Amino acid sequence: MATGESSSSIFNLRNSSPPDDTVFYSIFPDSSLDSAALSTDQLQSLHIQILNHIAPLTGPYIWQHQPFSLSINLSPVPHLSGHLRFGDNLEDEWFVVYLLFEISRTLPNLSIRVWDSDGEFLLIESAFHLPKWLSPDTSTNRVFIRRGLLHIIPKSVFPSTPKLEDSLKFLVNAGDDVSVTRAPDAVQLHLSKKIGEYPDRAYRNVHRVRVRLPVLVAWVLRHEPSLISLAVEGFYDRDIDSMKYAAKMEKFVPRGKAEEMVEVVVRMSRAMYAQLVQQKFQAPGCFPMPERGNVGKYMEAELGMKIACGFEMMYQLRKKQGDEGKGSTWDAFRESLESSGYFEGFLPGSMDYKRLMGNAEGYYRSSSLHVRAREVLSAPVRRIDEILELPHSADEFNNEDLPPSDDDSWLYGGEDELNAALQDRQKEMETYNMKQKKKHKSKEQPEEGSASGNDFDEYDLGGIAKSMQAFVKKISSYEGAEVPDDRDLKDVDFEVDQFMKDMETVMGQRGPNDNDSDLDLDEGLSSDLDFDDSEDDSEHSEDNEEGGNEFMSSYSDALNNELKATTLNKTFVHAQEQSSKKNDEGTSTVNNEMDEFTPVDVDINLVKNFLDSYSSQEGLSGPASNLLGLMGLRLPDDVGKGK
Repeated sequence: MATGESSSSIFNLRNSSPPDDTVFYSIFPDSSLDSAALSTDQLQSLHIQILNHIAPLTGPYIWQHQPFSLSINLSPVPHLSGHLRFGDNLEDEWFVVYLLFEISRTLPNLSIRVWDSDGEFLLIESAFHLPKWLSPDTSTNRVFIRRGLLHIIPKSVFPSTPKLEDSLKFLVNAGDDVSVTRAPDAVQLHLSKKIGEYPDRAYRNVHRVRVRLPVLVAWVLRHEPSLISLAVEGFYDRDIDSMKYAAKMEKFVPRGKAEEMVEVVVRMSRAMYAQLVQQKFQAPGCFPMPERGNVGKYMEAELGMKIACGFEMMYQLRKKQGDEGKGSTWDAFRESLESSGYFEGFLPGSMDYKRLMGNAEGYYRSSSLHVRAREVLSAPVRRIDEILELPHSADEFNNEDLPPSDDDSWLYGGEDELNAALQDRQKEMETYNMKQKKKHKSKEQPEEGSASGNDFDEYDLGGIAKSMQAFVKKISSYEGAEVPDDRDLKDVDFEVDQFMKDMETVMGQRGPNDNDSDLDLDEGLSSDLDFDDSEDDSEHSEDNEEGGNEFMSSYSDALNNELKATTLNKTFVHAQEQSSKKNDEGTSTVNNEMDEFTPVDVDINLVKNFLDSYSSQEGLSGPASNLLGLMGLRLPDDVGKGK
């Protein structure tokens, strides 16, 4: 490496986005805004105060990978920060949120941030209750936990993305007046409902199970129950290299099949229990296992074997990494070098690659990262060695009254819980959609003017028939039908009446027996277009008209007789029906035979069909509303119902 500065910048390229299974949090005391007034000792004092306050809450809990912790951070303003990897156990993340809210209630002069790879996941949880302007792009440095409530700094205060210091100053200066920044009541209610289940829900997530363990593993868990998380992680994330350690079991089963075994109750999270139970694993040849005759005892021994193998793999791997000072920190540093082009494209294993790698390792060993990595990796190893140096024997575990294992039916019945959660989210979504529809309708209502009233008599239904008649009779251009407005049709010079008259004349001259050729038709067209109306044409037209009337009369009679056997006639409103409805006595003087031939009231049927079609749209867009809108007519939403 050329310089330490360049190496540092390369290392900072790593983790530009947070890991998918990690929650981050920062705690800002109000005095942090005046860096001169806040010393490191004061931050350390606050650190101890917070940990002492939450100790009774976190004591009974088993974390999936690592416990809740805080460290001092001086940038960009002095504060306490931390992160926690929750892995497959989402309960860890929400338990952290509960703890942060609890800290903010106890210590009111704090502003707290919490986020993960999804960003402000508290907002995601209450997405249906947020203001429309709030989005992932506009939420930066705006969301805080303070005095047991969620606060959102509005856009009216900072139109653009605020700086962290500015947001903190605004919260502090607001003091007890939280009306500006306090998140909507719906958001507060939703989060309080979610967090209100803790800490009891977190404690229910702890599963107790009876297992058969080597005495060394049992002794370690008696003194440090939280180490079960590292053991399960070592077993679940095992690879070929770590499996070699499990095959020998040098640390925890040094005497092989002669090793003493004891029965104990182990506490772990439900996620850990599922990770152990649902993985098949062959016991090492050196590990003492009972016969399969007693199914219950064998299952306890099998689960204990997996825990013991996990301890062995975790211990040996961390001991090796601690001696080398490598681990996840070194992996991150090496990957940063590769992504920045430090190895100049040389293939791994080549002399140039080894040379550059040696320089990188030399720099890493001389940095503070190496020292901290050794401490972190070696801490569990040192603690296990300390515990095993204490005098111990299998007799200390004998004759203990052990409670039975917890019911694990939750492992196989999670579908019901998932469906319940999905139904709750579906109900929340439906409620949100209903509110949006109501808002949309309330906005549209004033625009309707007089049509927003409930008095149906205010609407001139006759106007529908008149507008439709005008629409049908309207002379339209080649561009399509036009509504009856005062539109300028002078753009197209086309005599439609004269054209239709000429067409009728041409078609009228050709009788049913006319077998003229196309040539004759062309000649007729050219002569008729001279517009010479002779008397012979008039007489011929009168004969055609008389024959046509006679034909239409007989055709109408035949059509009526055909329709008698159907219900089609009943679908129309007749003129006589309307007059009979207005009769106070409700009787009609026309007999049934005459009713069949009562003329249909075209206007009434037109209006009735319009109303039925409009009502069936149920307020949505459709042909009836679109056509009426073009005519300048609007109807109330409930028109046609009960009419």
